[in-house]
Amino acid sequence: MPGADWRQAWAASAAEQAMPSTESEEWRYSRVGELDLEQLTPQNQPPTASATDPFDSIERAATVSVVNGWVTSVSLDEGWAAKGLQVGPSTTSADRELPVDPTVFDHLSLAFAPDGVSIQVPDGLLVEAPVVILNHHTGGGVASFSHVSVQVGANASLSIVEHQSSASGGGLAVPVVDLAVASAGRLEMVTVQDLAHDTWQLGRQHSTVADQANLSVGCASFGGAYARLRTDTNLTGRGANGDLLAVYYADGTQVHDFRTFQHHSAKDTTSDLLFKGAVDDQSNSIYTGLIHIHPDGAGSNAHQTNRNVKLSEDAWAWSVPNLEIENNDVRCSHASTVSPVDEDQQFYLHARGVPPTVSDRLIVSGFFEEVIARFSSVVVQDEVRRLVDAKLDRRGGAAS
Repeated sequence: MPGADWRQAWAASAAEQAMPSTESEEWRYSRVGELDLEQLTPQNQPPTASATDPFDSIERAATVSVVNGWVTSVSLDEGWAAKGLQVGPSTTSADRELPVDPTVFDHLSLAFAPDGVSIQVPDGLLVEAPVVILNHHTGGGVASFSHVSVQVGANASLSIVEHQSSASGGGLAVPVVDLAVASAGRLEMVTVQDLAHDTWQLGRQHSTVADQANLSVGCASFGGAYARLRTDTNLTGRGANGDLLAVYYADGTQVHDFRTFQHHSAKDTTSDLLFKGAVDDQSNSIYTGLIHIHPDGAGSNAHQTNRNVKLSEDAWAWSVPNLEIENNDVRCSHASTVSPVDEDQQFYLHARGVPPTVSDRLIVSGFFEEVIARFSSVVVQDEVRRLVDAKLDRRGGAAS
């Protein structure tokens, strides 16, 4: 990587950081102790590999290809560019700061992330076609650090579809996403994660939502040996709204790990979280969420729901929702379940002649549909359903 003094300083700082420990609440149940950073190497020059596009039927405003954190190509529609949409590489600089609760991986990101992706929507521009980001990791012991920064102006709107993929051969991907939505703006971002089963991922997403603005972030997670995503949603303006959606399916010995924080810092803010997951074989899932109503969050309305279905005796899901309320004038709810396939639904289908293997498939597909239907893109919905079907097709013989 470039030898700028600030990069060297962050690299030195990273070397001084201890690895996270499962003894801390933040990393409880995780597999972080199995990761050996000394076996990983950051890629210090643009790669020659390219990312595939599973959304080629989507009409789009722009396409960005990112490989091992490097922006390898940008295609921006001339019409949207003329209207002020900006999509392209962002020059990485010393201005980036550590996020809240930083870890060694955040220090490494600041030290080794190449130029990232910058997306800016000017005030008043309603971008009717999505921006597609193709984020690929080449595996083979590479540690990659990608950074996406999105700024949506006042009374503007944008949708983003991201596809995360990797080649087999191990390695670590550390994607960082920063989202900012100005007054009365609207932003939807959906990420479809389909990494190889031996890739590790440790992602972070930080969002700031201003007054009367609306943010919807969704994730469909299927790949990775251990895939972790921490999401911090900060509702800083009066009337701001943040919706968080996730579908995840683990098999083999996979672990999907989600940590979410819904911060209601202003009056009359709303948030709704709905995460649904399935675990099969010897896999695990982890969900830890916090709704935090700050002292100035009067009138806030927040919901948090995590549902999990166990498809084998050896699989398990941990679900830990939390509330921290510092204002009395609020409405909050949280709920979580971990259970096998519903016996009543099985009986209903069996009584009508549906074989057990088919009935379980129908039940699991229907279980996810509540979330999938909330993704606005039909193409994304179809791709997520295809990935669910692929998991169901290989039940009992998943890669580990």
